[in-house]
Amino acid sequence: MSAPPGPLRSRIAAGERPLGALLRMPGEEPVEMLGTAGFDFVLIDCEHGPADVADLRRHIAAAQVHGMAVLVRVGADEPALALRALDHGAAGIVVPHVDGPRDAERAVRAVRHPPLGDRGFATYGRAGGYGTVPAAEHLRRAEADVLLIVMAESEQGCDRAKEVLAVPGVDGVLVGPADLAVSMGEPGGQDGPRVRAAVDRVHREAAAAGRIRMDITGGAPAVRAAYASGADLVVVNLTRVLMDLFTGLASGPRPGGDGARGR
Repeated sequence: MSAPPGPLRSRIAAGERPLGALLRMPGEEPVEMLGTAGFDFVLIDCEHGPADVADLRRHIAAAQVHGMAVLVRVGADEPALALRALDHGAAGIVVPHVDGPRDAERAVRAVRHPPLGDRGFATYGRAGGYGTVPAAEHLRRAEADVLLIVMAESEQGCDRAKEVLAVPGVDGVLVGPADLAVSMGEPGGQDGPRVRAAVDRVHREAAAAGRIRMDITGGAPAVRAAYASGADLVVVNLTRVLMDLFTGLASGPRPGGDGARGR
C-alpha cells in the first residue's frame, strides 16, 4: 500500500495543484466516489449545507480512508464549529464573508492555537490520535498543516483583500462569485464585468502576497481554465455539475414523446 499523500499546504508548496469538490449533501457515498475518482480533497459546506457535526465526522473519516483531505466551510462567525471540525481531523477551515482585516483576525483566532489565536487545545480527538500523539507533535502539526482560507464575497471584501491577506495566520483566499454578484447588484451575475474585475483584483493581490488562491468552478473546461490562470486549489461545485448533467438528460428527446417531462 502506498503512503498517504502529505498535507495540502506542503503539496501546494511543492508545486502540486490539488483538485477538490464542494459537497453540500450529507452522505458518505459521494465522498467515497470522489476519492475513488482520484480527487485530492473535499470541501464540506456547513454554511449552506445540511450536514451536522455527526455527519461531518463521518465524512472526514470516509475521505481519509481514500487519502483525501477535508476542508470545512463554517458560518461567518462559528469558532466552536471550526474547533470541532479540526479536532475531528479536518485539514483546514474556509471562513465566508471576510470583509476586512478584523474579520480575518477573528478567523485566525478561531483556527490557530496560542499565541497567534485562541483555539482550544486537546489531543484526545481524532486529530490527536485519541491521545496517542504527543502534545508537542500535535501542536506542531496544527501549526504546520492546518489551512485557513478566507472568502471575499462582497465588494468591500475584494477592495480590502490586500489588508486581509496580510493578516498573520491567513493562508489564502477564495472569492465567492455568487454572493459577490448579489452584493454588487451586478445584472450580469457572476459573469458580469464588475464582478470579473473584482475577482481578478483579488487574484492579483493573492499572487503578490504569495498566498494560496482557491477557485470554485463548474465542469472540466472551467477547471482547466482556473489552473491555467494561476489557481493553486480548485474546487468543483458538485451540485452545479450534477444539475447540469441531470437537466441535460431530462430535457433530451425520449421515445414516444417530444422530449422532456411536461412537454
